Amino acid sequence: MRKPPRSSRSRPRAGFKKPSTTSWGGVADWYDSYLETTEDSYQDKVIAPNLARILALKKGVRLLDVACGQGFFTRKFKEAGATVCGADISAELIAQAKNHSPDIPFHVAPAQKLNFAKEASFDLVTIILAIQNIQNIQETFSEAARVLVPGGRLVLVLNHPAFRVLRRSSWGWDEEQQAQYRRIDGYLSSSTVPIVMHPGQRSSESTLSYHRSLQDFFKALGKAGFTVAKLEEWISHKKSDPGGRQEAEDLARKEIPLFLMLEARKS
Repeated sequence: MRKPPRSSRSRPRAGFKKPSTTSWGGVADWYDSYLETTEDSYQDKVIAPNLARILALKKGVRLLDVACGQGFFTRKFKEAGATVCGADISAELIAQAKNHSPDIPFHVAPAQKLNFAKEASFDLVTIILAIQNIQNIQETFSEAARVLVPGGRLVLVLNHPAFRVLRRSSWGWDEEQQAQYRRIDGYLSSSTVPIVMHPGQRSSESTLSYHRSLQDFFKALGKAGFTVAKLEEWISHKKSDPGGRQEAEDLARKEIPLFLMLEARKS
């Protein structure tokens, strides 16, 4: 799980450190603090309630939370009654997860190599706000298929790839129409983009994110033996402050989704 990065068309600023990994280990403390102390986060207000509805977890469901970070969603899944397990490539984030929930089994493991998990040992696999930080999605989906029972579900939540295209999308304002619009300068081409984690700081940790189109995800899922059964697009819960653009900005939030949810079933 990840904090949604800002859409931007700007180049990396001075002081930017080119990342060599997608792991969020270098910002584990900051990320943990953000999730645990922010009362108005997208994770808590948008993604968590929608996931509760989609997953409809029942007691005894075996769930593996891949790229679980510090366990924010893993804990919620356990509270809903599932038998949970979490994995993340970052040892620092897994340490945070274990600190929050010593009773949940957490493993340091990349998404494409879940060696701790036996074949067909889970009913449900989730990858929440993390697939954009995983380089090899084909191996990741194949590994999810390996650990799932026949008919098991893989649920993905990601920044919407059609509207939140890193460095190729932005908000604009049409003065004549008094309308806020979404500008998209590219979509189909895949790209790898370094993300500055603390834009306001002179020097900042950074990580890598990957943009892929919808067809890239559908093709990779199909090749791994999945059939996409459900797709939903989720909007922001936030409201603009009173002002001349408030109505237009709030309308744009309702029309342009932030997140995409894909539910795929193993054949």
